[in-house]
Amino acid sequence: MEAVAARLKDVSRKQDCAVIQSLVLTAKERVAKVLRCAGERGAALEDARKRAKQFSESRQLLLDWMDEVEQTLQIPGNAAMSQEEIKCQLAEHKEFQKLLHSKRPVYEATLRSGRLLRERAQLTEDVQLLEELLGELKERWDDVGGRAVERQHKLEESLLFSGKFTDALQALLDWLYRAEPQLCEEVPVAGDRDLVSDLMDKHRAFQKELGKRASCIKMLKRSVRDLTRGSSSVDSQWLQKQMEELSGRWDLICKLSISKQGRLEASLQQAEEFHTLVHSFLAHLAESEKTLRHGVFPEEEAALCECQSQLQVSTPTPQLELECITSLGEEILSACHPDSIVTIKSWITVAKSRFQEVLSWAQQQGERLQAQTARLAAEREEMGRLVDWIAAAEESLSLRDQETLPQWWGPAGRSPGSAPAHADSPAQEFMEELNRKQPDVEKVTKSCKRKLAPDHPGEAGHRRSVPHPTPMPMPSRAAPMFIPGVPVSEVEEFAHFDFGIWRKRYMQWISHRKSRILDVFRGIDRDQDGRISQREFIQSVLSSKFPTNVLEMSAVASIFDMNSDGFIDYYEFVSALQPSRDPLRRVADADQIQDEVWQSADLGTMTNGECS
Repeated sequence: MEAVAARLKDVSRKQDCAVIQSLVLTAKERVAKVLRCAGERGAALEDARKRAKQFSESRQLLLDWMDEVEQTLQIPGNAAMSQEEIKCQLAEHKEFQKLLHSKRPVYEATLRSGRLLRERAQLTEDVQLLEELLGELKERWDDVGGRAVERQHKLEESLLFSGKFTDALQALLDWLYRAEPQLCEEVPVAGDRDLVSDLMDKHRAFQKELGKRASCIKMLKRSVRDLTRGSSSVDSQWLQKQMEELSGRWDLICKLSISKQGRLEASLQQAEEFHTLVHSFLAHLAESEKTLRHGVFPEEEAALCECQSQLQVSTPTPQLELECITSLGEEILSACHPDSIVTIKSWITVAKSRFQEVLSWAQQQGERLQAQTARLAAEREEMGRLVDWIAAAEESLSLRDQETLPQWWGPAGRSPGSAPAHADSPAQEFMEELNRKQPDVEKVTKSCKRKLAPDHPGEAGHRRSVPHPTPMPMPSRAAPMFIPGVPVSEVEEFAHFDFGIWRKRYMQWISHRKSRILDVFRGIDRDQDGRISQREFIQSVLSSKFPTNVLEMSAVASIFDMNSDGFIDYYEFVSALQPSRDPLRRVADADQIQDEVWQSADLGTMTNGECS
């Protein structure tokens, strides 16, 4: 592309070289952007691959380990076992329970990574597959935990049936003492949604184990009651005290379990509310940021006022949502589980930082709206002053029209230089003031022209009818006019002006220059908005060394401006220079020109087009 551009610039005009260079720079920027996006996507894909690989490997390791330990969790049969064998198996089972407890963090981390992958998955089949994998892992883990509880229950029953009431009683008391710290009211259970869900799963598993031990407790109570019936020995009294302690512990653990279940349900509801608030708040901020950064900026005053009112109304809403998130987050942190403190604080920090970013964009938008409103107010004020001046000028001119115009150059023997010095003073001053006002008028009307420009390049030509240019009425030869600052010879020549002859000379002049009508119009339309003012047209033709004068160009500009809006567009330019062509084809040509110009304007350049 660069090599072709270099060859093109060697054989192109200066203005086309600038266009080519601009296109090359634009292509380079787009290529750099594509490469940057490709790099970012590659990094994101690599990160996703690592996460998926880590989840798959950790899940497979857990499944393999559970396959191995399932062989050791077989329920003991009814075959008689000695007390020593039962004690040995019970001790081994306690060691296995410690190992199972140590594997719990790995299991929870694997679940979290799988859930994160499921949330980020974009394909439905990926979401379903991850749900199946997570469900299988959770089912296998619950099965292993249930088998471990069942085995311990059977071993304790076997120990009880073997006559070792003391050992069975002590084992139950040890289990109850270990369970009590996890169920006390001081243990925090609040946190993020995932952590509270995991705590709920743990508590459900504990409640299942508690239910299975209830039968063992009943059996112990019945056995001790049978042994101590009618006996008052020291051993019987000791057994009764131990059973009373066991019964009290059991009732306390049951109450604490019910209480923790209620606290976990409240914490889960709180975590769900916090999760919903944060994600809806961030989504709302993302939508607001997109609107503020890439939304269409209004040009009309009414739209500006409406946009300002909407901005003022919408600003307090995110502030209230942020306050709700902050207060709820602080409430969760007051009773938060240690493993979830960092997560809750991170979400609060993210919400605050995103709110500040969007608030800064909203403030910038407000400043732009205020500046635009001030600019429109200044334009309106300037337009009011110009309208007042035009009204005063029209009134003054209407009064002067009633006066008799001097015709001092008509009689023989009079030369132009013999006119009185004061004859042209008021008119000359008026023309000078009119010239001074012309830039202000063009500035005000230029902004209106940009607002009224068609959205699609082909619309203007299709909506407009195809009138033939009508020559403006020429002044009578018998009554030559006095025009300040214009030589009398030009006035006399203008009395014989014929637009058809002027058009033919101008087309021949364009042909001698080997140019096209489109090229000529491009040279005049410096801002490349598809329209030129009458003043731009007159000055461009006068400076191009085409044989004409100010009076002729004033009349020509009025003829070119068919709709008398003060501007000449492509269609009017082509129609005025080629009125004898087929009107439908003329419309098509004008549309083709305007399409090309608008496409070039969108690129910030003008490209060569074809116009017959």
